Amino acid sequence: MFIPQKTIENLSEKFGQPKEVTFEIETSKDEFDFIKSTQKKGREHDVTLYIIKDKKIIVVAKHFYPKGLYRAPSGGINPGEDFETGAKREALEETGCEIAFEKFLLKTHVQFKQINSNKILNWYSYVFQAKYLSGDFQFTDKKEIREVALVELEQFETFSKTMRASTVAGLHYRAALHDEVQKLLSF
Repeated sequence: MFIPQKTIENLSEKFGQPKEVTFEIETSKDEFDFIKSTQKKGREHDVTLYIIKDKKIIVVAKHFYPKGLYRAPSGGINPGEDFETGAKREALEETGCEIAFEKFLLKTHVQFKQINSNKILNWYSYVFQAKYLSGDFQFTDKKEIREVALVELEQFETFSKTMRASTVAGLHYRAALHDEVQKLLSF
């Protein structure tokens, strides 16, 4: 992992001490291999952003998501990149919006366990509440993102149910993340 512990400590001082949660998620071999393929250069993290605009949340849909399923945008910090700069870059690429961090909500550790194997992948998510500053939802990351929307917090309950009904372990993790974050958001 290339996010130094000192960086997380500094973010905690600046934006508040996050709640810490651990998850264990079972994955198929194919999905395990896919997650492993995203761990380029030792990456085992994402920054997830709950961006508030007009008391609603900016969300994204990936290309493989069924119609009506969204989640908070997320992405990786590049090696040597300043954490806040990288998170703001990801927000701009995925949502077309400029943001400002407000609160460090959640720090998670997930272990993805391959079914019928003893293989484990560690993953960490750093989850922030952010406020929308400007932007027109004209995102540039067309490879990963299909669309951007603005939704009410209550819609996350439906998103979580849809994710849990899926066979995709990554969506099960995102559902668990949504459930934790809903308790922590304030706007």
